Amino acid sequence: MWVPPEDKDPVVIHAPTRKSIVCFGAVSLHTGKFVRSVSIKFDAKTFEAFLKKLLRHRSRDKKMVIVLDNARYHHAKLLAPLLHKYRKDLALLFLPPYSPQLVPIERVWKLARRLATHNRYFCQPGRSVECGRIMFRSVAKTKPCAA
Repeated sequence: MWVPPEDKDPVVIHAPTRKSIVCFGAVSLHTGKFVRSVSIKFDAKTFEAFLKKLLRHRSRDKKMVIVLDNARYHHAKLLAPLLHKYRKDLALLFLPPYSPQLVPIERVWKLARRLATHNRYFCQPGRSVECGRIMFRSVAKTKPCAA
């Protein structure tokens, strides 16, 4: 923004803090089905709960391979019993560091931010969460493109 030097600088009123929404998500590359879970924070316990939710959505005859970045909670020892129990149904595939472009869910997050939050001001963090829920519900109703 350009301001003439003889005028006072403009004052932009905004929320005092930057809040974020914690959301785990996975998208099936085969069917386009999207599973998500909003949580309090990213840690091993919440990630384990998300993995359990994902396992409820899996196809019974197919092994689920989850492509992940190298966040610390993805490697937590707390996950070992769950991963051992479901070793025939679930595999975690870790990508090289600094390669978010290879993680399929990153495309979903990019689209979600563009559709739900870009160029919008939320005076309360809860409003952005609700806007995200509405956007995900509307996207879930659309059919994926046929290849």
